[in-house]
Amino acid sequence: MNTPGRIVLIRHGQTDWNLEERLQGATDVPLNDAGREEARVVGRRLAAEAAGWDVLVSSPLGRAVETARIIGGVLGLEPAATYDELVERSFGPHEGSRLAGLEGAARERVLAGGEPADAVARRGLAALRRIRDDHPGRDVLVVAHGSLIRLTVSELNGEAHPRVRNCEVVPVRSEALDATRLRDDVSESTAP
Repeated sequence: MNTPGRIVLIRHGQTDWNLEERLQGATDVPLNDAGREEARVVGRRLAAEAAGWDVLVSSPLGRAVETARIIGGVLGLEPAATYDELVERSFGPHEGSRLAGLEGAARERVLAGGEPADAVARRGLAALRRIRDDHPGRDVLVVAHGSLIRLTVSELNGEAHPRVRNCEVVPVRSEALDATRLRDDVSESTAP
């Protein structure tokens, strides 16, 4: 009997821009030492689980790739691939802007200037489906980014997912991934 395999999303470790509450988006900001330690800690936690992991993939941005390499080093897994669809939500000219102290409408204006949330969620879902198709029945760790994870999981579960902390592990419900594929297939077939 074929088992569907597990997919778990992990946000990359901390960067200096995370500390400064700056929008990183698609800007390639490296991990800091705290972020590297967070990756080692989550790697040890994942290694302690009874069920092992088969595959490790990530976003191509450096902070995600480095997090994946550190986790993989703990688990004895080489990162298998990067997926462009896992890149963080783009905030265009607002990348590098400080969000610290921005409230309400001012904060929303900055965030609204980025890639639309529904586009990010669709891209994230497409990545998860592709990863599952590329690694059928395997248990896969996916290192990506906070907004991408939050928006994708919100779409998957049909409710708002809270902010994702650095190196937080977020399991993906495979039945929810199947349900969103079915829903997308139905809406495509009924489109004019």
